[in-house]
Amino acid sequence: MSYREILRLSALGLSRRTIAGSLSRSRDTVSDVLTRAAKLGLQWPLPLELTDEELKKMLFPEKEKIASARVPDCEYIHKELAKPGVTLTLLWDEYCQICKDSGEIPYQYSQYCKFYNKYAVISKATMRINRKPGERMEVDWAGQTASIQDNVTGNALPVYIFVAVLPASQYAYVEAFATQNLESWITAHIHAFAHFGGVPRMVVPDNLKTGVDKVEWYTPVINKTYHEMAEYYGTAIVPARVKKPRDKASVESTVGDISTWITAALRNQTYFSVSELNGDISKKLSDYNERPFQKRPGNRKSAFMEEERELLLLLPVVPYEIATWKKATVAFNYHICVNSSIIVFLTSTSSIRWMSASQAE
Repeated sequence: MSYREILRLSALGLSRRTIAGSLSRSRDTVSDVLTRAAKLGLQWPLPLELTDEELKKMLFPEKEKIASARVPDCEYIHKELAKPGVTLTLLWDEYCQICKDSGEIPYQYSQYCKFYNKYAVISKATMRINRKPGERMEVDWAGQTASIQDNVTGNALPVYIFVAVLPASQYAYVEAFATQNLESWITAHIHAFAHFGGVPRMVVPDNLKTGVDKVEWYTPVINKTYHEMAEYYGTAIVPARVKKPRDKASVESTVGDISTWITAALRNQTYFSVSELNGDISKKLSDYNERPFQKRPGNRKSAFMEEERELLLLLPVVPYEIATWKKATVAFNYHICVNSSIIVFLTSTSSIRWMSASQAE
């Protein structure tokens, strides 16, 4: 804006309304400039040596103070926002305290947010971080299966792919299993926790029968063994809502990537055991986690190591041992048949004695 031109037009006797219309400025702005100039004794013509920048400093010295305010560290803000409980209001309050301690002028909260929003748009950073590091792990079975070859019959046997992902860093874990039973499901979780080197605060599965006994909208009933495993690791099982894939969008997206970069990439290889297949899956998984991001620097592994690993809960010293629960009727002789080969004998002291079916006979 040319403050000099406002003073010149005012000296010609034009009204403030006319000056505002001529310069496409508001009447309040014109009024403010003329009032400040009158207080400073500035009249037209102005001294030739007085530059526009010097005139601006004389009329609006407070703007110079704002210009010298401490610029927020937007990269630091973005990383801190990813931590549990951290908000822009908290970070701005800390920023103001830092400015106060260093004798610098802080920006107002609105300007502080404006700096961060601009940074987020330019750097393609997430404007709103939905998933905090260490908060959750999303798990699922991949829809596309792999296969191994029976070394006796030569037939192809299906192999099921378990996928776990930490949404904040997108760091993934993948493992193949011969079945989708409860034992495979629990084992997959144990191995995933070991791979991540820690435990998230919640695990989000689909409403599959392996982990959820009864599917309900608000209060699904978790399988007892699955619940015990979660309790042992200090985490919580929070199944996704029925027909709400966005509740576990990260694993849904990762399953698609895994189908391309791991399952499809190994389609021409022949395997005779699940362990042999998992050996190559592990190599492909390392390549997948180290593939560079397209819209930001780094990769899944580096993001995990820098932002998420330290925020996971500690692993227990000993991994969880799978327990299988079964309801059975106690016979008159105090025996319970667990399966076709094992008999449980309940003694009078309430202790339990195991024996094989042949021994029982």
